[in-house]
Amino acid sequence: MPSQLKIEMIEIDEKVRLRRGKPDDSEALAWYQDQEVVYLVDGVRESYSLEKLQRMYAYLDQTGELYTIEVQEETGWKAIGDVTFSQNDVPIVIGDPAYRGQGLGKKIVQALVAEAKKRGYSALHVREIYQDNVASQKCFTACGFQIQAKTEKGYSYRRDLE
Repeated sequence: MPSQLKIEMIEIDEKVRLRRGKPDDSEALAWYQDQEVVYLVDGVRESYSLEKLQRMYAYLDQTGELYTIEVQEETGWKAIGDVTFSQNDVPIVIGDPAYRGQGLGKKIVQALVAEAKKRGYSALHVREIYQDNVASQKCFTACGFQIQAKTEKGYSYRRDLE
């Protein structure tokens, strides 16, 4: 039977970690007010309000394990995005544009695949990646996920772990 243990910290490498819980509202709100980020995540160009952000994080924390993505900077750890770890979906956002395109998403997804194997999961699923979110599609396929089905706005993915 798969383990349901919720881990407080997942060390990706010496400069990247996942800290259990949601990011500070002010940091996260800036990410989700970027209409390009919201378009890639939700398929619409509409910024989040603080209330919508809080509802989203409450939902993600109920349906999986919500983590803040943090990177080590000279002044300490800085939140740059969020990821939710669940067998049924693995939504990830690198909210800080300075950290996109550096392979962080791939490192994080690979670490979550390893964690899922440790817990005895048979597969991981991604509910939907929108057609225009090519970076996310490439990230997940590079980590061994395969398209499972066409969805309304993109594709669902699956990674078998056995």
